Order: sequence, then structure tokens, then C-alpha cells
Amino acid sequence: MQMAKSAAAATAETFAPPTAAAVPVSVRASPLVRAARGFVAAFRRLDARVFQIVFLGSLLLFGALLRDFALQWEQVVLTFAAGLATQAFWIKALGLKKVGFLSAFVTCLGTSILVRADSLWVHPLLASLAMSSKFTIRIRGKHLYNPANLAVILAIAVVPGAWASPGQWGSDVLIGLWFVCLGVTVTTSAKRLDIAWAFLGSYTALLAARMLILGQSEMVLIHQLGNGALLLFTFFMISDPMTTPNRRPLRLAYAFLVAAFAFVWQFHLFQPNGPVWALFLLTPLVPLIDWLWPGQKHSWRPSTRPINVLS
Repeated sequence: MQMAKSAAAATAETFAPPTAAAVPVSVRASPLVRAARGFVAAFRRLDARVFQIVFLGSLLLFGALLRDFALQWEQVVLTFAAGLATQAFWIKALGLKKVGFLSAFVTCLGTSILVRADSLWVHPLLASLAMSSKFTIRIRGKHLYNPANLAVILAIAVVPGAWASPGQWGSDVLIGLWFVCLGVTVTTSAKRLDIAWAFLGSYTALLAARMLILGQSEMVLIHQLGNGALLLFTFFMISDPMTTPNRRPLRLAYAFLVAAFAFVWQFHLFQPNGPVWALFLLTPLVPLIDWLWPGQKHSWRPSTRPINVLS
């Protein structure tokens, strides 16, 4: 009997899970690994609009202000003053809680980059109207229009002495790669990478088909795609999670529809700013799509659920 108990105890000890002290040092995460995992976890919890602000701010400084002499620094200052003041007014007027100014910064940056005017009053007016639209033109808990898109439309269709920037800030390969990489970072954080690439892929395919049919050189296609305004539209306008369908398959279909509309507008009706007009005219379909095929609404603030970074 005693021998049987000893054998059982030995067997239990052999197959018992090792304690924390018994785990080899090489298996446990080192302080450096834990610190790296903690950094990655904190990075993922950041609001995607922070990345938008960093990227658009860099583009405004190195792309627009230094290469596009039609934009004056006074216009940029007035744009931010009007946009932020309008956001503060609506927050106070509506008694909103937990509403910050990140979206206002993004809109002001986008307006400064995409709009040009021959006077100082145009940019602040557009920023104020675009920010106000977020609080006044809403359907089913979402604002209808992307503010930057609305600002550009007002500039080219309503406000005198204003036009859309062509976005020709140089064709440097490095700048193009920087543009796309940061755009991917932002859209991934906002969970809208799918619609950005779906639009860009569809639009590129249509341009390539046109190039082949007309027997044009591939340099024509490269020139058409090497446009800062197009990439800005792709990664920071159509990919706005608050103004796109909630369900992924419908976002992909919507992206193709916008691309097709933009192509027809630009190359069959021979009108400029095809993507901007396409998004503006098709945006009213989004609330209808979300109503017919409901999906989970996007939230800018990531989940606050604790993340295990020690495993």
C-alpha cells in the first residue's frame, strides 16, 4: 500500500503543471519584450484621428505650404480659428459630453490642403460651415457629409474666388510612398482599409482600361494616379468611417460605385474634380444602405477593455 501511494505521488509530481518559479527564464517575457508589447497595445488604443492629424499636418507643411504658393499661412491660421471656434460653439450649445476637437483639427487641415482662394475670408467660412454640418445635418446618429468633402464642394460650386487644389506637389517616389504608408496606417486604425483600397483599385482599373482602349502610354496612367488630391481623397475622405456604410460588403460596393461615378464625371462628362463630386452626390445613399442592411456603427474610441501584455 505504501509503495502504491509513493508511485501515485511520483506520477502526480511528474505531470503537475510547473509553477511560475519553475518556468525557465528564457520562456518568460523579458522586460524589453513586455515594454514593446505595452507600447504596441497603447499604440492600438490611440484614436485614429491622431494619426490623421500627424499625417495631414506633415502634408500641409511640406506639401502645400512649401510647394503650393497659392496657399497663405494667414489662411491656415484663420481656418483653424474658425473651425475650432465653431466646434466649441456647438459643443456648448448642445451640451455635448465627451466630444473633443480631433475631428475639427482634421477638417481644418483637410480644408487648408484641398481648397485655394484669392482672399482671406473663404477658408474660415468654409471651415465654419463644414463643422456646423456635422451637428446639423445628421441621419440615424451619423453626420451625413464628410466635412472636408462638403468644404471642397462649397468652394468650387458656391463660394466665389475659390477652387480645389490640384494636389500637384511633386512626383517624388519617396513622398508617394510616405503618403500611402501613412494613409494605410490611418485607415487600418479606423477599420476602413477595405473601402480605401476598393476605391483606388476600381478607379485605377477604369483608368487603365481607358488607357488601353485609347492606345495611350502608361505614363498617362502614372500621371493620373500621381496626384496628391486623389490619394488624399482615397485615404482621408472616402474612408471616413462615419460617412460610409457600416457593413463591409456594402462598403466595397459603395466604393466601386463612387469610382465609376467619378470616372464618368471626369472622362465622359469632362468635368473636373470627379471623385469629390461623386462622393458628395452619392453620400445620401449611405443612410439608406444602413437602414436597409444594418451593421455595427463605428466608434472612434477603441475599447477600454484591459489588454494582457505580459503573456
